[in-house]
Amino acid sequence: MIYTVHIKVMPLKNLLDPQGKAVLAGLHNLGLGSVEDVRVGKHITLHVDAASEEAAKAVAEEAGIKLLANAVMEKFEIEEVVAG
Repeated sequence: MIYTVHIKVMPLKNLLDPQGKAVLAGLHNLGLGSVEDVRVGKHITLHVDAASEEAAKAVAEEAGIKLLANAVMEKFEIEEVVAG
């Protein structure tokens, strides 16, 4: 069965986020001064052929550890696993 796995990759909270700072400055320039902080990350969708939801999640976990997130600078979270 094919599972769709949604993964969120974000910079670690204690690290600077230059993209987030640039977006924040842009929002303030547009008059949206009430926005206090912005963090920019990645949303990754995998389509995994697996026997079960748990197996699909295990593949996504391995992908996150080995490739999708740099553990020194980023964290990843599997947000959702959907069958079909």
